[in-house]
Amino acid sequence: MIVSTSTLFKQAYGKYAVGAYNINNLEQCMGLFKGCMDSQAPFIVQLSKGARSYTHKKLLEGMLKTADEIFPDAVFAIHLDHGDEATCMDCIASGVYSSVMIDASHESFEKNVEITKRVVDAAHAKGLSVEAELGQLGGVEEDIKVEEAHAKLTNPADAAKFIKLTGCDSLACAIGTSHGAFKFSGTQGLHFEVIQEIGCLCPGFPLVMHGSSSVPAEEVRRINAAGGKMRDAKGVSEADISKAGKMGVCKINIDTDGRLVWTRVHREFFRDFPEKFDLRDPGKVFIVEYAKYIVHKNQILGSAGHLAEVRDACKKAKK
Repeated sequence: MIVSTSTLFKQAYGKYAVGAYNINNLEQCMGLFKGCMDSQAPFIVQLSKGARSYTHKKLLEGMLKTADEIFPDAVFAIHLDHGDEATCMDCIASGVYSSVMIDASHESFEKNVEITKRVVDAAHAKGLSVEAELGQLGGVEEDIKVEEAHAKLTNPADAAKFIKLTGCDSLACAIGTSHGAFKFSGTQGLHFEVIQEIGCLCPGFPLVMHGSSSVPAEEVRRINAAGGKMRDAKGVSEADISKAGKMGVCKINIDTDGRLVWTRVHREFFRDFPEKFDLRDPGKVFIVEYAKYIVHKNQILGSAGHLAEVRDACKKAKK
């Protein structure tokens, strides 16, 4: 059942976070749905601008609509991740998405407000919700590249003002995470005081945490043992992720970890079976392994086991 992103946030706020998982292909889609059904968790499927151009946007959108038929008990939203204004407008018009993210965080405050407000007006007219971003995360992911020197934390007072001016439905905050597999060089952690202060200024308002992959050390070790060269990769601690989910962070974005599972499976498979050439063989292994990872991550987020109550709430909201 494809549902409103806002409805998922209402159910989760202050109790747990909903996992927002980026996918790019069939194997990720199947592993994600299987893992969420195994853990009985609601979830958000994210399609980035890069994913939409990797194959073709209609292939991905059609795949998700088909997955809705294959997994009728699943409860999920479809979200555009890191869209520019043109991409947001295209997704709003498509009739497929539950929500879009407009990322104008690289602009001035005033320009960010202006662009976000246009997307909010268009989305709300079609019943979609909008995620915006204030502050900038460092790191590299797809076409996003921000030098660490230019990364900046979200100012809570500015966040309250931004939310009021734009009418956005959720806000991605910069609290010390970064995109990619190399998030921290030392003992840095998350700035929970930013989350807490925004929560005080905007009670009940859903926050979003980007760059939240944990970059499991065991995945990195196995990748390197199979020929990879991922040195000093480090992500967000799972304890911090769990804590954020109880502080009003309703949506936690996870992309890099899925890529690490894919890389580990394929490196090990072709190392162990060099005679193989059928792409479906490692694909089958990946679906199983990714589903296991999704189960684990939903348990960390706290969303595991909440599927039935969320399904009932969504059905009532539709009446």
